[in-house]
Amino acid sequence: MGVRVGLGFDVHPFDAARPLVLGGVVLPDGPGLGGHSDADAVAHAVADALLAAAGLPDLGTRYPASDPAHAGAASMGFVAAIATELAAAGWTVANVSVVIAAEVPRLAPHVAAIASGVAAALDPLRDPADAEVAVSVTPKRGEGLGAVGRSEGIATWAVALLQR
Repeated sequence: MGVRVGLGFDVHPFDAARPLVLGGVVLPDGPGLGGHSDADAVAHAVADALLAAAGLPDLGTRYPASDPAHAGAASMGFVAAIATELAAAGWTVANVSVVIAAEVPRLAPHVAAIASGVAAALDPLRDPADAEVAVSVTPKRGEGLGAVGRSEGIATWAVALLQR
């Protein structure tokens, strides 16, 4: 059995004209993020973590911002498509861990919904012995440091462990 780990990262500036989407969940209490798709920083980091673990090209290579077909696209659809592709290649996911750095909005009330949204998109990769995909989401603050600490945007890291 092969075991592979992948790390994904994404960062987006705030854009108050858009809804805030994290892990496929629309959060009502924060400014949205700027980007070509729906700017779901959680989905982008998770997708890159999965692709890195499988040794495949990154999300931006697969779904470039220069392609108008992806404008406004739901990024969790990218994650679901990647999960389906990796499952067809014989991979299952052991777990995914996500860290979201944001001063605003307060993320703690949304952690369970974000984790559930990610787990649902990853279901094709679920090991049949598991009831659901193990996804952890940890919110962190920038403590006033850097762009995140100045409330300029959100940064997200994800780690995925694949096995076959």
